[in-house]
Amino acid sequence: MANHIVLLSLVALSFCYLAFAFEPSPLQDFCVADPTSSARVNGLACKNPMTVQANDFFFSGLHIAGNTSNPIGSRVTPVNVAQIPGLNTLGISMVRIDYAPWGINPPHTHPRASEILTIVEGYGNAVAIASLSSQNPGVITVANAVFGSNPAIAGDILAKAFQVDKKIVEHIQSKF
Repeated sequence: MANHIVLLSLVALSFCYLAFAFEPSPLQDFCVADPTSSARVNGLACKNPMTVQANDFFFSGLHIAGNTSNPIGSRVTPVNVAQIPGLNTLGISMVRIDYAPWGINPPHTHPRASEILTIVEGYGNAVAIASLSSQNPGVITVANAVFGSNPAIAGDILAKAFQVDKKIVEHIQSKF
């Protein structure tokens, strides 16, 4: 009986996992990113505080509409630590998304962030602002990952998964 309890306890413990899924806490009040540094501490290395300038906390461009004359009819303008070095270690970023009529932002995921989206203007050409909970949220577009992967996922597997003819899958894969 005792052996069964020990065995069941070990099995139960084997299903317990500990995951840390957050950005590290900043080590100082502000840490303006120094993209020229090869050191990587808490994201990007910090600039010398004596060389920090107001431009390190400024981005001009969210008022400019993105060019939506592309096959999906949208354009994303990112504002993250690459555009505003002062965002380093703050764990935030944002994007402006411009949509042509009937344009889309393809299904995607941000592996390092949560996202909240606000539609600013929604008739005809639309504009949305999205806030993300990471200075570098990353993006994985589902269609690119499935149909444009390298090495490619076998067409017969995708045909079966999507319940379509293999020729349709091959046609879609040819676009990536």
